[in-house]
Amino acid sequence: MSPAYAIRGGGDATQIKNKKQTMAELKLRRLTELNMRLREDLDRPRVQVSEAAMGLINYTNSTRDFMVPQRWGAVDRRDDPYAPQQSGGCCAIM
Repeated sequence: MSPAYAIRGGGDATQIKNKKQTMAELKLRRLTELNMRLREDLDRPRVQVSEAAMGLINYTNSTRDFMVPQRWGAVDRRDDPYAPQQSGGCCAIM
């Protein structure tokens, strides 16, 4: 009758050393990739908050928004892209 469980050997010392070395290489590669991504983020051009806010304010003041009639006045129905479209009736016969 064969035993239910086999006893594993401790393994060769060189195999253990190689496994530890590959784990260290993997960890080094991951850290190197992380370092490269962080450097790319650091090199990305930045915009000051005050400059971005002024750009947003200028855009909203110069671009007509049909959803804010208080600012731009009443909008003609045919110019309003958000107005429900009027059709000739409820059905179309072809």
